Amino acid sequence: MEIMAITISLFFAMNIGASGAAASMGVAYGSGAVPKAQYALWICAVGVLGGAVLGGGEVVKTISSGIIPQDILHTKIVLIILVSATSSLFLANLIGIPLSTSEVTVGAVVGVGVAYQVLFVGSLLKIMMFWVIVPITAFFITWLLSKVLFALQKRGYTFEKSWFTTLLIIAGFFEAFSAGMNNVANAVGPLVGAGLLSVSKGIWIGGLFVALGAVLLGKRVLETNGKKITHYSKIEGILISSTGAGLVILSSLYGLPVPLTQVTSSSIIGIGMAKNGKSILQKNIVKKILRIWIISPLFSLTISYFLVKLFLDSDIYSVIVPLSVIVATLGGIGLMKAINEEKRSTYDEGGGI
Repeated sequence: MEIMAITISLFFAMNIGASGAAASMGVAYGSGAVPKAQYALWICAVGVLGGAVLGGGEVVKTISSGIIPQDILHTKIVLIILVSATSSLFLANLIGIPLSTSEVTVGAVVGVGVAYQVLFVGSLLKIMMFWVIVPITAFFITWLLSKVLFALQKRGYTFEKSWFTTLLIIAGFFEAFSAGMNNVANAVGPLVGAGLLSVSKGIWIGGLFVALGAVLLGKRVLETNGKKITHYSKIEGILISSTGAGLVILSSLYGLPVPLTQVTSSSIIGIGMAKNGKSILQKNIVKKILRIWIISPLFSLTISYFLVKLFLDSDIYSVIVPLSVIVATLGGIGLMKAINEEKRSTYDEGGGI
């Protein structure tokens, strides 16, 4: 069972590399500073490993013992947390959407805490508060700086200098570095909490597998963050990557697991809104990302809660009743959507009558 937990953890680490870590180089790749996707992913891998080894310990401590009591983190619970978080992240990677590994991991840990009614509510509320504050801060920083940038451009200033390419690659590297500091803990934190790995071994092993996942599996998310949300120049890319790296590194120093992918995507949307106004929010890819941001922690929380009740407590009633409510709700939503589509189709066929 311990081998199974470690195996799932490493698979989760690879999916983290394919999702949040790969997204960190999306700006440098999308703006053309790094011409080939594979080059961007290798730079990301080096940055992730460096961040994990040099500064990933504080967030590991939060995930391993800051949300629920460490004494309930035995091997079976660790398996449930990892299966819940990994399944959420893996499904998102299949459709190429950058997903917050911090949210799915914390959601899975909280699901266990809800099942056993043992949560450090104060710590959880603090984490959730920063889930909102940090991306919003990233959005407003890049939006404001972009407004200033565009005003200067109208006055004749040019920002397409040759050395901006190097500066953007460095900024992307530090964003990947921040991913290593913050996201590696999501894979190895539960193992450290259960005593299966020490903090030092956890960040080394986790960092290596996150880096491997970025190189092997990160291309689709790199394309999504780099080229499907909005287009931007090199100076805009520097603003996005620098903002994300700075905010996430600062959060990591205080042991706060924050959604790096949300920070990067919010920065990109901030640039897009400064350039194109609110029309950026009408893009399907942005809507899709926003929906998954909301759903992902709830999804992993629900899975971990059900698994605890079903396999550890043998409490089938606690599984069937909520599951029935969820199925009925989803069925109702699907029915309403079908009715609305039918009405729209009838309206269109009738020429608007």
